[in-house]
Formats: sequence, C-alpha cells, structure tokens
Amino acid sequence: MFKRSSPIYCRLSLATLVLLLSSQFAMSQENKSVVLDVDHVSVCGSNLDSLRQDFSSVGLTPDFGGPHGNGITQMAIIGFDDASYIELIAPVKPGATEGSEWARFMSSEAVTCAWAVGTNVLLQDVDRLKKAGIPVKAPERGSRKRPDGMSVEWMTADVGTGTPGSTLPFVIEDQTPREWRVQTSASVKGAPVYGVENVVIGVNNLDASIALFRKAYGWAAPLIENQKDIGKLAYFPGQPVILAAPSGGGWLSEHLGKFGETPVAYLLGTRDFAAAAKKYRLSGNRLWFGQKVAWFDPGKLKGVHLGVIGQ
Repeated sequence: MFKRSSPIYCRLSLATLVLLLSSQFAMSQENKSVVLDVDHVSVCGSNLDSLRQDFSSVGLTPDFGGPHGNGITQMAIIGFDDASYIELIAPVKPGATEGSEWARFMSSEAVTCAWAVGTNVLLQDVDRLKKAGIPVKAPERGSRKRPDGMSVEWMTADVGTGTPGSTLPFVIEDQTPREWRVQTSASVKGAPVYGVENVVIGVNNLDASIALFRKAYGWAAPLIENQKDIGKLAYFPGQPVILAAPSGGGWLSEHLGKFGETPVAYLLGTRDFAAAAKKYRLSGNRLWFGQKVAWFDPGKLKGVHLGVIGQ
C-alpha cells in the first residue's frame, strides 16, 4: 500500500481523478436535460380556404403562405410575436393528398396533426437522439414558395415513430433567414396571446410516453394531475409538453381511436389572461398545474381544441 506522500501515489491519484472527472463530464453531457423550443404546430384539413375562415372567425386571421415544394400541400400561417406559429395545411388540389405524410389527416375538415421544434444544430441533435436510443430519420430538405415568389428553405429530421411530429416533435433548421419563413401576423400583432406555449399530446399509455420523453430529452419526472373533461395529464415543468391519457370515453378517446397518438390540443401563452379571455370569448376556465386554461370555441374551429394558458 502506498503512502499519501509517495510520488507514485500522487501520480496515480491525479490520473484517476482526471479520468473520473472526464467520465462524469461525459455522463453529465449525455444526461443533460434538453429544453425544447416550439417552432410551430400544425392543423390539417381538406380545404385551406375553409381552415382560414374558421380561424379568422375566432380572431386569428391567417396569412396565405403558399405551396410546399412537394407540390401536394399548401399552407397558411398565424405567426406570433415570439416567432412560433400555427400552420394550417391542406392539399393544393381537393382530395389529392397521396404522397403527403399527413394525407390521412387531410380527409377531415380540421384536426391537430403535428408539431416541430427549432434548432441551429440539426446534425448534433440527430446524433444526440440516436445515442439516446431514439429512432431518427436522415435530415431532408423542404421548401415553400411564398405568394411574393420568394423561396423559403429548411431541413427537417423526423424523430420517433408514426407520422412526423405525431408524438416526439420533428426537428427543423432554417436554410434561409427565419424571418422569411415566419413573421407576426397582423391579426395577432401585440395581441394578448404571444405564441404557442404548450402542446397537448394524446397518448394511450401515460407511463410509457413519460418514459419515452425522459429517454429522449433527459427530463426529470413530470407532475401528474387529473382533469375530468380530458383525463390524466403529465406536465414537464419548464417544457412545452403536456401528455394526456383518457380516463374513459370522450373526445380524447375518439381522437386516439381515429388518428392514434398525436397532438390533441394547442395552448397559446398570455401575460394577461383576463384580456385574452375577453378578446377571444374563451370558455371552460380551469386550472392546469396552477395555470388558468380556457378555450376558443371548438365548434367554430371544426373540433380543433385551441386554448390559452396563463395567470
């Protein structure tokens, strides 16, 4: 046994210490909690003009965004002050959806269908997710031609299984300046709502879905509570995700039965809940994890659940 004053002991201790610190740093980097930044959320439908009219009827008038590069779909956009946005997607030609990954959603008048998170380091994010054991497709290019003729371009990587953005969000990185892709829409500029705060994802097995998100992003255990009108909710504090599992029948069960696990509701953030509730005539005021939640009229939105969350 070496004495502490022995030079050999000191060399061994230093080498061991460096090794331990390096190992701990690598582990901390791998297990570091990832903060997700919502880029946009999507609502699919069979007719873009109808979707635009529906959202305009509740005070969220979209701007026409133009056709996608796939030649199949076109979109309209409600851009918020925080640069997140709601994307309305529909086929360019009625009923011609073959080739779109969201084709089955566009048979409905309106349905929440996908969500995306933004990044400036797409390849690093893909590598990290793969190392975490999460399936990720190779990045692909996407584009859209704006009404003014300008081409907007990006790269996306589909994460997890199912349609892109159905449970885990797909990841998007701009190839052209972001302000080319989204600007604040006139209808919400300076409005009581500032952007997409939370994505509510319908799931069949809450525990399994919690484990999936924790594995993918290194998150701590979520808060759990029950909401009679929806079911059992899981919220990851500081993150934009709320998981929802039905506790019986109702609209959430119907959605899961028809579309599978996908986003089922979007919540817009507000710094003045009373002003938002008044401006948009919100209803169904409840508390979710200590925050007030109320809803736009789902009848006017053809069943889409869009709400506002805040104090």
